[in-house]
This record gives sequence, structure tokens and C-alpha cells, in this order.
Amino acid sequence: MGRAPALLSFLLHILFLLGRVRCSAVAALGRRLPPSTDGVCARLIRPLGYPCSEHAVETEDGYILSVQHIPYGRRALAKKSGPPIFLQHGLFQGGDTWFMNSAEESLGFILADSGFDVWVGNVRGTHWSYGHVTLSENDKAFWDWSWQELAQYDLLAMIGYVYSTTNSKIFYVGHSQGTIMALAAFTMPNVVQMIESAALLCPISYLDHISSRFVLRAVGLHLDQLLLTIGIHQLNFRSNMGIQILDSVCDGHMDCNNLLAAITGPLNRYRDPCRSAPFGFPNRGKLLLQWVSRKLLPGVRTSSIIHKKPEPSFSNDPHRHLCKV
Repeated sequence: MGRAPALLSFLLHILFLLGRVRCSAVAALGRRLPPSTDGVCARLIRPLGYPCSEHAVETEDGYILSVQHIPYGRRALAKKSGPPIFLQHGLFQGGDTWFMNSAEESLGFILADSGFDVWVGNVRGTHWSYGHVTLSENDKAFWDWSWQELAQYDLLAMIGYVYSTTNSKIFYVGHSQGTIMALAAFTMPNVVQMIESAALLCPISYLDHISSRFVLRAVGLHLDQLLLTIGIHQLNFRSNMGIQILDSVCDGHMDCNNLLAAITGPLNRYRDPCRSAPFGFPNRGKLLLQWVSRKLLPGVRTSSIIHKKPEPSFSNDPHRHLCKV
């Protein structure tokens, strides 16, 4: 009996060491980057007086993702971080989508000013992420993924990095594609144990309520399979091939001149033009659309869109209207 306490102490010590190894392994996948004049922090966050740092997080399959960190708001007196909250963008977007309006109307700024420790994710293939450890964007294998990998690798790596850095459970906010990533990732026990709670904005599972003619036409034509068959793995609407694809999908009944609105619906009429401008000066809708098309639409994995096909809904309410993709 006298050996039992010693054995228990030994086992607890081993478990403690294993826990430290696990956390260190997750933390080793990411690093804080030196300040730069590029990136979401430099362009959208620090100019408004908020502290912000850029981080690079490597996934298990070799992609290097961008994560932004806003530890507190610009009016914080104690300069002390509150509970961590992680923001995950939707399809065709990046982490900048949480900061494209004024500080009073952008969720990322509002959360920081409300005392949260804000972390912002950017998945593979987006403008703000950093590529791959061995592959280039010209390699077919670089684009060989869909939203399953975004949940299995990207979200796991980013959430793990934030958890190991803050040593605290995380509040999660996902939008559109960020919701299906979360629902898939939450089936993994090692992810769930790092999450405090989740808010899922515009959850996506069905195409039943999609009104965009462009999206419905692309799905009806099985556009992803057509592109893969002819060897196109990156859907870039600014390339010559992308323009030809648009010509074949669009017709007289579909206005594709405003490509973003053709896919997602009309832009928010109350968006601050100064915040949405590429260089921070006032402009009108055409310049905004040009910037959004340049920053958000290029480089889309061809199978990412078509995976949003009819399948069992995450909601038990058959009449629930889900948001546009």
C-alpha cells in the first residue's frame, strides 16, 4: 500500500510531461512574424490605432497559414488580453473581411474593444496566407484539397496554435464556409476540448435557398469537374481562361459585370468606402468591386464551391433559410 502514492505521483508526473510535449508540439507549428508594411495588420488594423501582430501557422500537410492577433482594443486601459476569440472567414474571403468597415461596425474591432483577445484565421489558398513548405501555386498538388482539409488541417492547426499560446479555451465565430469547417472539426475530440463555445453565422449545408443564377449555373454545369478535366485547379477569374469561363457561364439573363454581387448578392450599401478602399481613400462602388475582385476572388480551389451541394442539413428545421454562400 505504501508504494501506491509513489506510483500515483510517478504517473501524474508522466502525464504532466506528456501534456507539455503535446502543447509544445502544437506551439512549434506557429510563430510570430516581425512587423511588416504588408498584411492585414499593416493595411487595416494598426492604422486605426489597434495593436496587431502577424503569425504564421503550419498545417500537418505543409500549408503555411496567416493568423492575425489583436490582443486588446485601442481604448483599453490595462493593455491586458481577455478571453481568446477566433474569427474564421467564409468562401471567397480572407481575414480582412472582419475589418472592412469602420471600427464601430466591424466585428473584429468591436470584439477587441469589448475586452476579447481577438485571433483571425486565413485558410490555405487565400491572398493573406503564405503558400506551402514545398509546393508552389503552379503545382497541381497545391490545389488538391476541399473544405474537408480546411477543417481537418487548417482549422486544427490554427485553433491549436491559439490554444497553446493563450492556454485558454477559445470562443469561435465562423461565417459561411467557416461554419461547415467548424461543424466538421468539432467531430474531433481534440478540437472540441479547446473550444469554449461557438457562434455560426450564415450556416451552409443546402443550396436550396441560393438565388444567385451564377452559382446555380456553375453547379448545374458541374463546373468543378469540367475544370479538373481540362487541368485547371485554380479558379482565377482575372486570367484569360477565367474570362472565357465567365463568358460561357454568363448570358443575356445574367449580369456578370458585377461578379461579386452575381455570386453573393448586392454589397452592403452601408459599407464605409474609406475602409474598403485599397489605399485608404474615399471611393465609389466600382473601385471597391475592383479591389474585392483582386483580393478575394483570385485563387479559389475549384472543388471548394461545388462541395456546397445538397446533402443532409445540419438543422432539423426543413424551412430554415440558410444564408447565401
